[in-house]
Amino acid sequence: MANMEKGADTGLVALLTQISKALHRRTTEELLGMRLKQFMLLGYVRDHGGVSQHELEKALLVDANGVVLLLNELEAAGFSIRRRDANDRRRHLVELTAAGRVAVERAEKARESLEDEILAAFSPEDRATLRQLLGRVLDGLLKATPDPVKV
Repeated sequence: MANMEKGADTGLVALLTQISKALHRRTTEELLGMRLKQFMLLGYVRDHGGVSQHELEKALLVDANGVVLLLNELEAAGFSIRRRDANDRRRHLVELTAAGRVAVERAEKARESLEDEILAAFSPEDRATLRQLLGRVLDGLLKATPDPVKV
């Protein structure tokens, strides 16, 4: 609360930036078993099945080169594989390996524990409201940015 009181007139962008930085400090590779961007990519693939690299760029707001670098790391770790799309030989589809599924599930448990710790004072309703409001903030940002991958 001290930071909020000290910067009560801090704008929303500054507050969101501070929250983002603090979360990145807390979601260490040691906690998740991988870097946060790797976790986000694997979680997206797990939740959406075989996805294209282009879809990952849009979903994660990461440029094409960044996605390729992440995928190279994840393949080297044995967490994901890229396969040619049978319907479009120019596309690669990304899938989790069994080891990738285990790793993302372990990281998911660590993330849930961290969320529970951070949001301990929030009721389930407060958490749902926060998630909804932050989702609306993200939607607004994406609508205001013509091509979020180039941001």
